Amino acid sequence: MERFGQFGDQTMNAIAKTEVRPKEQRKHQRVNVTLLGRYMLRDRREFPCQTIDISPGGVALAAPMPGAIGERVVVYLDHLGRIEGNIARHLPNGFAMTIGAPTMKREKLADQLTWLANRHALGLPEDRRHERITPRVTRVALTLADGQEHHASIIDVSISGVALAVNAKPPVGTMATVGQQVGRVVRVFDKGIAVEFSRMLQADTFGPDVRL
Repeated sequence: MERFGQFGDQTMNAIAKTEVRPKEQRKHQRVNVTLLGRYMLRDRREFPCQTIDISPGGVALAAPMPGAIGERVVVYLDHLGRIEGNIARHLPNGFAMTIGAPTMKREKLADQLTWLANRHALGLPEDRRHERITPRVTRVALTLADGQEHHASIIDVSISGVALAVNAKPPVGTMATVGQQVGRVVRVFDKGIAVEFSRMLQADTFGPDVRL
């Protein structure tokens, strides 16, 4: 519960009332959180998507291309990173899929969903307002979803995202890999782009010597 320490006792009491309990997590209670992302079908086509609701065992997605029932699908969601599973049923505006993951990963996903649900219920700001630094090594490779690679320079970086000086101008929402970090383009400006990571960097190792 370290993340909530700055909000005080009143907020902690509210969190206690809104948390998904372990028993409920084991039953895969779904939470209504809106997360943007992209998914890849079996034929390797990629499309944007948005969660309708999600649990450690499955997710309903608003998506333009539903795929076939039983088809394997890989999804990258903001804040959660990569999940994969099989399409279980079609929806009017997308599809629902199972999430295939070992027990430990399901438990971690349950914790992440609890945090996201609590943040939404309490009206807390997005958990991506972090200190930005300029690392000692600024050169980095940017690889876009179409496979094109570009040389880029880090303007600044935080545990949740990076601003890059680069000639490429991909549309907002494009999936991108910066070094080894997968993310999504969230802003385009005159001299470059900003990318939000799908998974935050480890805070305890973040510093001037960080390598992406």
